[in-house]
Amino acid sequence: MKRIVIVGSSLAAVRAAETLRQNGHTGTITLIGVEPGMPYDRPPLSKKYLAGEVDAERIALRKPEMIDALDITWRLGSAAVALDTGTRAVTLADGSTVPYDGLIIATGGDARTLPNVPMVEGVHTLRTKADADALKAGLFVGTRFVVIGAGFIGLEAAATAKQLGAEVTVLEGAHAPLIRGLDAEMGTAIASIHERNGVRTRCGVAIDGIEQVDGRVTAVRLGDGTTIDADVVLIGIGVTPAVAWLQGSGLTLDDGVVCDANLNAGVPGVYAAGDLLRWPNELFAHVESLMRVEHWTNAAEQGAIAAQNLLAESRGEQLTPYSAVPFFWSDQFDARIQFIGRSHPDAQVTVVAGSVDEGRWAAMYTLDDRVVAVLGVTMPKMVMPSRALLMTPTTTDQALAHFERLKNPPPPAPKPAQ
Repeated sequence: MKRIVIVGSSLAAVRAAETLRQNGHTGTITLIGVEPGMPYDRPPLSKKYLAGEVDAERIALRKPEMIDALDITWRLGSAAVALDTGTRAVTLADGSTVPYDGLIIATGGDARTLPNVPMVEGVHTLRTKADADALKAGLFVGTRFVVIGAGFIGLEAAATAKQLGAEVTVLEGAHAPLIRGLDAEMGTAIASIHERNGVRTRCGVAIDGIEQVDGRVTAVRLGDGTTIDADVVLIGIGVTPAVAWLQGSGLTLDDGVVCDANLNAGVPGVYAAGDLLRWPNELFAHVESLMRVEHWTNAAEQGAIAAQNLLAESRGEQLTPYSAVPFFWSDQFDARIQFIGRSHPDAQVTVVAGSVDEGRWAAMYTLDDRVVAVLGVTMPKMVMPSRALLMTPTTTDQALAHFERLKNPPPPAPKPAQ
């Protein structure tokens, strides 16, 4: 295997390149990325980068000398438009082709838009550094900022904008924020943090469209005919896997690239990693048969495993299945939100420490008397030590005993006499 191509300039892609070199690949690595600049970290885009607290250099994924050491051939600003797994070649938008012996797909996702909300001046999505730059340019003290979608990106941007002095309104179609990730009760509790900090949240509303003057947004129009004045609008309704370029490739596409447990995409020498990957996570087979995770930790780990398995396949070695406990975090105002595991619409949620009213709490999610997730809001000591609960089947009673031990740890053993 002399020529390895990575499509995507994401965290997963960089970790894949690093792992290839660390595991002895001496051939070429060509990295294709649609954005013109070098890879960067995305989580700060809705937080410290949007707030102006860090600059572009601070969010670079790696220092220049570390990137140089990887000896990568960069094809940045070049969109992949087709994949031919028969001839083993990737076609770019300029008509050129890049042949490969091994391929790792890490093109991530694209921000969703609304068909009835045209992308006029003042209307934004937030997925790239360019998006963050454009959004940041319109946020000032007194800016009327409307966020459509109360997911994590939308709520993080709302918190950042409020701290910059904007007047912020968050609109959500569901009856509570974060239902998909946290459930209605916990989503409502997170929304209360925003309300206490002066962010207006309105749930159960429909977006009918926007109003504009001379090509610039002036208001968001709701389904009941009312309007909310807006200088800047952010559409934060999630992402869709960036797989359009894979149509006709023979890969299985279903809300992403469907892979096996080893992250192989069903074709020899082709692997996937990151936000577009759907795979059977053995640890959570009781929750869902195929999982797609849009979080930093998984992207980094999957990039490494995809690279390891690509090399292992070429060497006739045993492949390594990827099974992991999903983990993500979110900073909103003074709250550090941490979540491990995977929620489910039928999961029962129990607050096990602190209280929602105090703004500091931990909750566990159980499905069929088995713990499937743990949420902590400004309670880090309750979250990460609970990862073991999700690695093996753990009942509700066992988990409750675990949390009692965390809340009431035994006193330290006395030091021996000198």
